[in-house]
Amino acid sequence: MEIYLILYEYHELYNTMAFSFLNQELAIDLGTANTVIYQNDQIVLDEPSIVAIDNSTGKCIAIGQKAKLMHERNNPGIRTIRPLRDGVIADFNAAEMMIRGFIKQVNSKHRSLFTPNLKVVVGIPSGSTEVEIRAVRDSTEHAGGRDVYLIFEPMASALGIGLEVEKPIGNMVVDIGGGTTEIAVISLGGLVVQESIRTAGDVFTSDIQQYLRQQHNIKVGEITAEKIKIAVGAVIPDLVDEPEPFIVRGPNLMTAHPVEATITHQEIAHCLDKSIAKIETSILHVLENTPPELYSDIVENGIYLSGGGAQLRGLDKRLTDKVNIQFHVCEDPLHAVARGTCMALKNTDHYSFLMR
Repeated sequence: MEIYLILYEYHELYNTMAFSFLNQELAIDLGTANTVIYQNDQIVLDEPSIVAIDNSTGKCIAIGQKAKLMHERNNPGIRTIRPLRDGVIADFNAAEMMIRGFIKQVNSKHRSLFTPNLKVVVGIPSGSTEVEIRAVRDSTEHAGGRDVYLIFEPMASALGIGLEVEKPIGNMVVDIGGGTTEIAVISLGGLVVQESIRTAGDVFTSDIQQYLRQQHNIKVGEITAEKIKIAVGAVIPDLVDEPEPFIVRGPNLMTAHPVEATITHQEIAHCLDKSIAKIETSILHVLENTPPELYSDIVENGIYLSGGGAQLRGLDKRLTDKVNIQFHVCEDPLHAVARGTCMALKNTDHYSFLMR
């Protein structure tokens, strides 16, 4: 009897191991700037959201980091596309190519004759229209997703931060991504008040490009402006730990001769001032519409910052001084939405706020 039992258990274990690859679960943070994929509680892909396409054939020749290396450096026969703009899909075909390519990269370690049954949870902006939501769902399904769930990014961010979203407590999150800034008050598993504005990382990059043109007469590309933002990006002039100035080189707009300029964090704080002011206005607008009981919870617990924009130096201090509520930058803000999407993936039957 014991031998039969051991053989049965071995048979069940073999079947589980043999066919586990046929059921695959992925949590995707489909961001304007970067796409992050979680699998089995681990980041298995973190790549720029960009595709390089051959103009003559229309075929995808590179995605992610390889495509980014070609961006603004390619010849007329190749074009690079960022499929997402302002947090939503702007180019359906390019988005499908990108998602399919990223899933293929994740599956490259598991070679099989069978297509896995793919269960996916994707984060989307809270201000998405029905058409935009349908575009994300269709792109994911065409890329191989069988069971596709969608979650609003503020909710995913709150989960990733570690907030108890289903309790009768008011929590407020501000997620500053590449295309949108998501501001939301969350209670009892729902978005009580939310606002999504298209002032975020891409706008900051554009502000830096425009500032260099106007103040230093230098023309720089998107990639260089992004490097400046990372190196000396700040929103207040007085910092405790001041970053080293960034030396930028480029053509003079008048003469086309090569010139260089030294950019300090004080200059970046000045050039980003108007965009940060728009985010402050939206935060105050959300707080104005927050029910009093939830407002008192927020005052007690503070407001949480996530997303790549949360890494701007001095942002928490500036917002705290402006709103008179303590702001906290969460741990690893860049991956907060992806972590929350992963948590939602593990509890799709439990979380009522997931859309299918």
